[in-house]
Amino acid sequence: MEGRNIALEYRFAQGRPDGLSALAAELVRMKVDVIVIEGGQAALAAKHATQTIPIVMAVIDDPVKAGLVASLARPGGNVTGLTLFASELSGKRLQLLKEVVPRSTLVAVIRNVTHPNAADLWGETEAAARSLDLRLQSVEVRSPADLGGAFKAVTSARPSAFITLADGMLFYNRTRIVEFAAQSQLPAIYPDREFAKAGGLMAYGPSLASNFRRAATYVDKILKGAKPADLPVEQPTKFELVINAKTAKALGLTIPLAVLARADEVIQ
Repeated sequence: MEGRNIALEYRFAQGRPDGLSALAAELVRMKVDVIVIEGGQAALAAKHATQTIPIVMAVIDDPVKAGLVASLARPGGNVTGLTLFASELSGKRLQLLKEVVPRSTLVAVIRNVTHPNAADLWGETEAAARSLDLRLQSVEVRSPADLGGAFKAVTSARPSAFITLADGMLFYNRTRIVEFAAQSQLPAIYPDREFAKAGGLMAYGPSLASNFRRAATYVDKILKGAKPADLPVEQPTKFELVINAKTAKALGLTIPLAVLARADEVIQ
């Protein structure tokens, strides 16, 4: 029970990756028993700050390629938790977007190039675009300060639609991104249901809430004596397609029945 036998310390970088190292160092100085993180950059900051305090990843793309664990089955260090494998879902998102906006030719891609798996995320997206006969506009950002310029670049290119690649900084700034899409009358698909909840047209990806609930089971095991090195990293088992019908109407789009039938939730 919080306040009796457990104390929770929260630290937020507010979508600014350059603040993560200082926050991780602060938690290490406090000698916390476990650190729970969201995102690859937060995980790397925590791992650089400590080699001994257990670190539980709640949300991350590919921890092996990021150098956080030796393998999913045998992490081997002080880091374990759950992965999203977000790069492998880019093709599915583009396919869904093409079904909803079949005349799409050019799709803008807003992506954070400082993401630990940025190259893989972009590579998977490019491969999917070729198979769907789509051209991509790469719009690179590194911090929230770059979003204004990114929006101007998208507007100038006049794409048929746009997507955002999985990233914590973009997730934190989802309201700005969704508002830009609405103002520009651009259909878009996002990695997380929270974008659709904020007014985005569609979202497809693993359930973040489910990952965080599973992360709590890792914390429980570690506090009871388990070693992170011995706890395999879990892959997502639940994926969600969320459609915002109100946004579709505002864009003058009719969502195909075949897509609606696959939706886990339709926001009215």
